[in-house]
Amino acid sequence: MKCKKITGLLMALVVLFGALTGCASDGSNADRKVVVGAAMPVFDDKWLSYLYDAMKDGAKDKNVDLKMVDAKNDSSKQLSQVEKFATEGVDVIVVCPVDTAAVKPMVNVAKQANIPIVIVNRIPPKDVMKDVDSYVGSESIKGGIIQMEEVAKILNNKGNVAIMTGQLGHEAQVKRTVGNKEVIQKHPDMQIILEGTAKWQRAEGIQLMENWLQSGKKIDAVVANNDEMAIGAIKALKEAGKLDETVVAGVDGTPDALKYVKSGDLDVSVFQDPVGQGKGAIDTAVKLAKGEKLKDKMVWIPYELITKRNVQEFEERWDVYNKNKSN
Repeated sequence: MKCKKITGLLMALVVLFGALTGCASDGSNADRKVVVGAAMPVFDDKWLSYLYDAMKDGAKDKNVDLKMVDAKNDSSKQLSQVEKFATEGVDVIVVCPVDTAAVKPMVNVAKQANIPIVIVNRIPPKDVMKDVDSYVGSESIKGGIIQMEEVAKILNNKGNVAIMTGQLGHEAQVKRTVGNKEVIQKHPDMQIILEGTAKWQRAEGIQLMENWLQSGKKIDAVVANNDEMAIGAIKALKEAGKLDETVVAGVDGTPDALKYVKSGDLDVSVFQDPVGQGKGAIDTAVKLAKGEKLKDKMVWIPYELITKRNVQEFEERWDVYNKNKSN
């Protein structure tokens, strides 16, 4: 009898202990930080640095433990980083691909580990996107169209165009250039006379522009896939005394680029919102981690045309962002 009483008491204690630990577990899970593994292509990129900062700010606002790593523009390294995140058991993986053609194995790793994956900024091919939980970014082809439509307008729909592309194979390089060419095809008096890559870099843009100037070909407009290369072209054109007779266009609308737009050296830029993309990626990751159903799989952050007429509006946006960041 005594033994039965002891056994009953022990069982009651086990049940009570389980209930208590269950409550503690529920509370800790509710308060537990969402862990996001972010595999980024390269830290040494002007525009992407703003996206990274926005992701960090978003993580702070959402109480997220953000683990961000640099692939140094190496797809195999980025795959290893994603594999490490999967092994660590992060809640969500966010990837801005080094090369969208090489992102499928990373998506497969996430799927096999049953971890949601968000792609930001660089959209993979359709066959890969079907296995991605969400994409957050801008539609690159639209950026190229908006950019070239304004250039065509400035040139009165005629002239020789040189296209300065980003690193070959990158989604933004491919789609923005396609957008440029779609517009040019509509204007018989516009033609592409030169095309080459400056790998997204200002220094490479200077060198490529210098080479083009040495060719002796008449260039009416230089249309670059991003602002950094456009700024490089501006520097080389200015040095050669050719800037006043050449239209220059970029994409991104970085604070540096806005200064060149304001001065009149950069005729056109197209704002790609790194803050919207960075914070959007974190917001989406948190929703997926919590099992929430997304309203839309594709989270589009629209492009916006920048010229000297409206540049102040974009300067004010950056001022607000930098002020909030410093607080």
